[in-house]
Amino acid sequence: MNDRNPLFIILLGIICFLFVLAFLVEPPLDVLYGYYNILTHPGRLISDFSSIGGIGAVLLNVSLMGFLGLLVIQLAGVSLSGPTFAAIMTIIGFSFFGKTPVNTAPIVFGVYIAAKLAGKSFKNYLIIALFGTAFGPITSYVANISGLHPLVAILLGLLLGMIVGVLLPSLAIAMLRLHEGYNLYNVGFSCGFLGLFFASLFTAVGMDLSIQVEWNTTFSLILTAIIPIVSLLLIIAGISVDGIKKSVTGLMAIQKLSGRLPADFTDLVSPGAALLNAGLLGLAGSIYVISIGAVFNGPVIGALFTIIGFGTFGKHLKNVWPVVSGILAATLISGKSPTAPGPLLALLFGTTLAPIAGEFGIVPGIIAGFLHLVLVERTAVWHGGLVLYNNGFSGGLVATFIFAVSEWIKANIKKR
Repeated sequence: MNDRNPLFIILLGIICFLFVLAFLVEPPLDVLYGYYNILTHPGRLISDFSSIGGIGAVLLNVSLMGFLGLLVIQLAGVSLSGPTFAAIMTIIGFSFFGKTPVNTAPIVFGVYIAAKLAGKSFKNYLIIALFGTAFGPITSYVANISGLHPLVAILLGLLLGMIVGVLLPSLAIAMLRLHEGYNLYNVGFSCGFLGLFFASLFTAVGMDLSIQVEWNTTFSLILTAIIPIVSLLLIIAGISVDGIKKSVTGLMAIQKLSGRLPADFTDLVSPGAALLNAGLLGLAGSIYVISIGAVFNGPVIGALFTIIGFGTFGKHLKNVWPVVSGILAATLISGKSPTAPGPLLALLFGTTLAPIAGEFGIVPGIIAGFLHLVLVERTAVWHGGLVLYNNGFSGGLVATFIFAVSEWIKANIKKR
């Protein structure tokens, strides 16, 4: 049962902590007013909810989304594992900048419909449903169209969200074959691909999809402390579950895995080692953000929560650093600031390409990171910010390219 699963317990604890914190940092009425602003915002990339609604409101949104994610997993009858832990942590992360219960529920329901149409259990499509919430902005964007009656706009937004959910399973399965598991954010790749079509349709009828960045630059001790606290809790939880010796031994075993999908570290090694790995990744990411003088705002915290989540499902310190090095090199060579929104988020989210370094080595990992930054700053325009997992989209393209070239080399040049 989930209630005895250490992953479930630690997730529930984190969510409860964030919920209580929401009402400690601000008066309840201010929190609710700020939350209304979040729920009625289009939420396209990049919409920093910590700026739009305030710290209390964004923490309320994050905790409610976490609760709902756990509820969906419980209703589907699935126990928490590496993939589901990663999905919930990613949902929590992106609830800092883009996801709300209102704009994501139609997508989950759409995936449920797709499962029924295919004659399958919803649990077979659960991961797609959870990660598919990346398309949440399409619901809230359409629901905020001016010129339409508000009720009509809202109903149209909900309908489009359900349509997206119905379409996603077929695309997610097809997209996985393209990169063969070397892009951890496969559903993000699928959403980005589908987003191209919707963005083209919207643009064709005269809708404005110009990218606007809402980026909180105000220092907050509360926001700064969240990731380090969560990371330390995961480290303590990992050691508590497995004991020091077993968790450390397991951590070393994880570093030897490529991380290529599917790579459930909780199953391949142990839950304790996976939690320890996740916590260390969170601390490493926090240290980087602090070292370059960046602010812990909604998107940055969202990226770090995602890294932590995939610490149980594909990422570890050994396969992450070459990709990070490549992205940082591309940032410096191009004369960009490491603290700018694009390069900073690309470096954190670009770790989706960690399996390339894990499978092919350091140099391909660095090349993958370099190419990722070059590409990711263009792809958001392609889908008009309707898809939150822009780095997953770019990562899928880079992974497909590198995989195709490496397979051609293996099949032809090495034989000669």
